Amino acid sequence: MQTWIRRGGIRSSGTFCTGVALMVMTLFSWSSPLTGTPNSTTATATSVDENSITVNNISQPRWIEIDLSEQRLRAWEGNKLVHSYRISGGKRSTPTPIGRFRINSKYRTHRMRGRGYNIPDVPYTMYFYRGYAIHGAYWHNRFGTPVSHGCVNLPVKQAGNLYRWASTGTLVLVHK
Repeated sequence: MQTWIRRGGIRSSGTFCTGVALMVMTLFSWSSPLTGTPNSTTATATSVDENSITVNNISQPRWIEIDLSEQRLRAWEGNKLVHSYRISGGKRSTPTPIGRFRINSKYRTHRMRGRGYNIPDVPYTMYFYRGYAIHGAYWHNRFGTPVSHGCVNLPVKQAGNLYRWASTGTLVLVHK
């Protein structure tokens, strides 16, 4: 009987070790939305001097410009303006990051949580840097005024238009 129990224990421990090994491999191969791998959802920020931003040097077929001083988002195809929308960028205490980014993930709806907010079903969410996104905002109508926690808020209908127009990898240029 003890031999049977020992053999069962060895088989169980072998199964257990295999399970643990698979879990460890899964954890190391899984990339969270905030890791820096090429296919992940984090963009790398490059500092942009406000005086060095030149529209003519953008060679991307489609790109998004966010002008925080005007609280305006412009979507471009080359040098042709396609969309222009009023936005609500980040408040002074929670600013929108400035730089060159890429849309790294898109969600039709997404729950957003942070210090002082927990908003379900945020529509047309496009992350461009860490937890910062361009998205629709159904909870306010103060576009043109910085009121967000750092994200770029749009009216829902306009966010939907931009969501359908932009793809993962689209350049996002944020400046003052």
